[in-house]
Amino acid sequence: MADDRVEAPDSTAVRTALWRAMHVQVDPPPHVLTDEIGLRLAAPGDDWRRRPDMDAQVTSAFRAAMVARSRFVEDLVVEQAGRGVTQYVILGAGLDTFAQRRPDIAGRLRIFEVDRPGPQAWKRRRLTELGYGIPDWLRMVPVDFEQDTDWRKHLSAAGLDHTQPAVFASTGVTMYLTRDATADTLGTIAGFAPGSTLAMTFLLPSELVDEADRPGLRASRDGARASGTPFVSFYTPADMVNLAREAHFSDVRHIASRTLADRYFVNRTDNLRPSSGEDFLLATT
Repeated sequence: MADDRVEAPDSTAVRTALWRAMHVQVDPPPHVLTDEIGLRLAAPGDDWRRRPDMDAQVTSAFRAAMVARSRFVEDLVVEQAGRGVTQYVILGAGLDTFAQRRPDIAGRLRIFEVDRPGPQAWKRRRLTELGYGIPDWLRMVPVDFEQDTDWRKHLSAAGLDHTQPAVFASTGVTMYLTRDATADTLGTIAGFAPGSTLAMTFLLPSELVDEADRPGLRASRDGARASGTPFVSFYTPADMVNLAREAHFSDVRHIASRTLADRYFVNRTDNLRPSSGEDFLLATT
């Protein structure tokens, strides 16, 4: 059931959506991801590209990182759908637009967007206003993670079949959670049906970030603190892999940002390449 409260998405969700749109508008083809729907949802005004955090040159590496992580998850979902997986769960969905951008794949799945009630009610309203609507295969699952950590029961109520595998995505979330909260999330996902897959991003400690990217990391950290959503947790790859193993996933892998750079940004004429600092955990039950 939709929540009646309406609350605009946080600045991080909006910024990510705008960077995805900027990739299409300012970077030459080939585009790693084509997504201007998030821009339409956010409706930031005609002067949005004049914002300091939208400077095309200064933020190019962060823009590339955002489209790389979205593309990586999208490729994973398409791959798993090809293997017969029909359920996709997005934790902290924000302004994710996979359901609207890829109806060719999404229409064959049951997609569960899990997010805070207020921003989710806002997104539901905007999707309706823009004519996308909420198809039956898209389930909006409002969960206040601070008040109710048992989001598994909310997925059940929304129609998730716990006997069948699912793809889980959690991007841009773990830095805002305590280590214990992330461990709980991993433990919950590890308890889903065998063959389920999780793609989760995590921030590296500054000493593991390329020197050229450290000022940007500091700026992001300062900005998050100033907006009232400070970064709480950073992980080495070994730390995150160990957390997943302790949660009893059957297979656990670390995907470095450079792997995504080599996969999606080779042979470009503009030298666009994602920043370091945010890696992926890829784990299966």
